[in-house]
Order: sequence, then structure tokens, then C-alpha cells
Amino acid sequence: MEGTVVAVVLVAVLALLVLRSGMRVVNQIERGVVFRWGKALPSYRHPGITFLIPFADRMRKVNVQVVTMPVPTQEGITKDNVSVKVDAVVYFRVTDPLRAAIEVQDYHFAVGQVAQSSLRSIIGKSDLDDLLTDRERLHEGLALMIDSPAAEWGIHIDRVEIKDVQLPESLKRSMSRQAEAERERRARVITADGEFQAAQQLANASRIMSDTPEAMQLRLLQTVVEVAAEKNSTLVMPFPVELLRYFDRATRKIDANLNGPKVPAPAPAPTPEPEATEQP
Repeated sequence: MEGTVVAVVLVAVLALLVLRSGMRVVNQIERGVVFRWGKALPSYRHPGITFLIPFADRMRKVNVQVVTMPVPTQEGITKDNVSVKVDAVVYFRVTDPLRAAIEVQDYHFAVGQVAQSSLRSIIGKSDLDDLLTDRERLHEGLALMIDSPAAEWGIHIDRVEIKDVQLPESLKRSMSRQAEAERERRARVITADGEFQAAQQLANASRIMSDTPEAMQLRLLQTVVEVAAEKNSTLVMPFPVELLRYFDRATRKIDANLNGPKVPAPAPAPTPEPEATEQP
């Protein structure tokens, strides 16, 4: 009887050890691919506790988080024959753990190599201005070039971004001179446009003042007020000629009203000329 109890206990302990050896825990960020006698099962194991057949099953865990992979600096020649150095970063994640574990030996290394070759290819197909300004289009093209082979490995490329474009020092100096010349050109154009507009306004103001001389006097008085507000200089006020003309016209009108219309004096009679006498 005691031997039977001992045997049952031993069997139970052995069963627990077998179950313990076959128990695995899959984390939330992982998926488990099970190989039974070397052949991959069609379904992978989800997060949680899972059990394997001892000595028959082997599980490989695949991380399904987004991976941030920096692409080393690649040197190339652009379409317009400029030597540049470009580095980028790739964001990808595993969408099919079975294919990522079976189709490719090391998907991290594979994606890195494809990203480097694609980056060199995109450098050769683009102009320097596109690398510096039109990066969104280059990001889309680069992501498409990397995603084509990666999709066969069960990997999805979320985003590809070009981080930095390193230019030769001589080209940097040339670009700085170009930018300086462009800004100087804009400054001259703006100054000329301002002078043109000021000349137009002055011409309009001169026409208005020529039609109404009183406007010139008002402008003169306004200028005097502005100058007198400083209180740090002596102001010499010229006597305007237009004011004298105004008083002259006013005086003539007053004289005409007081004396009435003037009657023109009669013209003097012509004097007869002496007759010429003939001499013998």
C-alpha cells in the first residue's frame, strides 16, 4: 500500500515537472512561433501562458513593437553631380511573425541593408534642391522602395525620414554667397519700389496743391508746428508770396467797390501835320 502511494506521488511530481518544463509565458509585446519537430505550426501563440510539448516543440518569440533603426551615413552623387552625405532613420514593425521568423534569417539586418541601398539609390535619382527642400516626396519614395522587399518578410515600413544632408564646404560657401546676393537683390527691389510709390504720391500731392494754393499754406503751417515741437532749434519763418498776392487781390476788390467802375478817358484828337513846301 505504501509502495502504491509512493508511486502515485512520484508520477504526480513527474507530471508537474513535465508540465512545468512545457509551460511558457509570452509577453504582450511578443508573439510566439512554435516549431514542432522542426516544422512551424500555422498559428502563432498570443500573449499569455502557453504550453509546449516537451522535447518536441520549440518556440521562438518575435517582437512586434515599432523598431527605430538609424541608417548609417551614405555618400553619393546627386543627379546634378554634387557629392553629398545623407543619413536617415527607418521606423518599421513586424506584422506577420511567421514570415518574419521563417522567410528571413535576421530581419533587422535585412531591413538595414535594404535601407542603405535604397538611400544611395534615391540620392542618385534626386537633385540637390530636392534633397534640401522637397523631402516629403523623397520620404515617400524611400519608404516605398524599402517596403517592397520587406512586405515579403512580414514587415511593414511605417515611416522613413532623412535626418541630415552634409554638403562640401566649397558648396556651402557658394550657397551662402548666392543667398546673400538674392537678399541684396530683394532689398534693392524693395527700395526702388518704395521710391516709386513715394514719387507717385508726391506727384499726386503736387497736383492737388497746384489746384488749391491754400493746401500749400496749410502744409507749410503743419511743417512749422512739427519743427517747433522739438524746441531745440531756431525757426526762421519766411513770408509767403501767395499771402501778398491774396492781400493784393483783396485790396483791388475793395478799391473797385469804393470807387465804382472807372470811365475810360477820351482819346486826344490827333494834331495835324504841317504841309511840306516846295523850294525852287
